[in-house]
Amino acid sequence: MADIRAFRGFRYDLGQVGPLSGVVAPPYDVVDAALQQKLYDASPYNAIRIELTKDSPGAHGDDKYTQAARTLNGWTSEGALRQDTARSLYVYEQEFVVEGVTHTRRGFLARVRLEPFGTGRIYPHEQTLSGPKADRLKLYQATGFNISPVFGLYPDAENEVYAKLELFLRKSPPVEATDHLGVVNRLWVITDSATVSAIIGLMGPKPVFIADGHHRYETGLKYLEEQKAAGNVQDDEAAQNFCMMMLVSMSDPGLLILPTHRLVSALPAVTGQQLKAALADHFDIVGAFGNDAAACWEHVEIEGSQDVLGFGTVADNEWFAAKLRDPAVMDGLAPDQTKAWRGLGVSILHKLVLERLVPEKIGGTPACQYVHLMKEVTDATAAKQCQIAALVPPVGMDHVETIAGAREKMPPKSTYFYPKILTGMVFNSLKKD
Repeated sequence: MADIRAFRGFRYDLGQVGPLSGVVAPPYDVVDAALQQKLYDASPYNAIRIELTKDSPGAHGDDKYTQAARTLNGWTSEGALRQDTARSLYVYEQEFVVEGVTHTRRGFLARVRLEPFGTGRIYPHEQTLSGPKADRLKLYQATGFNISPVFGLYPDAENEVYAKLELFLRKSPPVEATDHLGVVNRLWVITDSATVSAIIGLMGPKPVFIADGHHRYETGLKYLEEQKAAGNVQDDEAAQNFCMMMLVSMSDPGLLILPTHRLVSALPAVTGQQLKAALADHFDIVGAFGNDAAACWEHVEIEGSQDVLGFGTVADNEWFAAKLRDPAVMDGLAPDQTKAWRGLGVSILHKLVLERLVPEKIGGTPACQYVHLMKEVTDATAAKQCQIAALVPPVGMDHVETIAGAREKMPPKSTYFYPKILTGMVFNSLKKD
């Protein structure tokens, strides 16, 4: 059972730190050096100073984690960050624009009991890397806080959970922040004990699928293990047993999974005709679009099938769509995976096209860069930053639920849930209730 709790979050005192827009930041994994500096310049209280602390001149080893802890302690000591007096759930709404269309994604922040994967009702869908987990663990150890939330999804076709929270949104205005991408983020604090109890009851039978933040979740498990070994976990209700999580219904109309297109390089120059010939044994060409990348992507979107991929060759700016003729070819290429996994567009692209057909028929060792918007694709091809652009249909929530529910992980870069959940809306102490 998914075991959630209201909690006493730490939030900025806006009377002291200024507008919320100046102190929030994206999560660490999407912040480059230029954005990091921009956020540092925005405010001495910007959450990036804890989430992704800059290395000081002459610093060594783990100094930046110690600095993050000093910064956080300073903010709490001077009252820039204050702990809420009542245990709360935090309704979090994000309004954003993708390809000219406005969307609103709604959910709530809560503490969720940590469960080792494979033992309970929390399911991952992506593989993790050791480097980011080691980094986050040092931050947890130094600060004793969840700085940013994990992003979890739960089934709720009737929208029962959010409907109970929505009743309170008209009673008080939210705090609001607009991030560097123009996403409007709004937060309401829900303290009504009857509502909190009802939400906990409704969530109890539901599974939770991790959409984003796998590294943070696994780091929470490791931190809990360390804290238990040190004798610091008093009981099953201690704060270390939980992680802060943003929970969104899988039926929420604003829940968007963007496609992750591949820009393929480290190949010889290849024309559209050559790529079609390389694919011919296993694919039918189902659309030819000349130099019109947008028309190619529109075809893939309208087709709505995981076995239709779009391709553009930079050498001659030719775009076409190709459909896998017989999915049985994937059985031999990924025999240890499920049928659902083998049927994903990203699986077909990598296992069949990039790992087999392109090296055998064209040569080279394909290397990928990953982008999500068509403008990013067309800018990269115009600048000749790759030899082939591959347009990949986005996976659906049904794919995430089926594959993760079978305790199987998707190929890397299968999903991109946009927008990212901001750091700094709420912080969660791993030491205090």
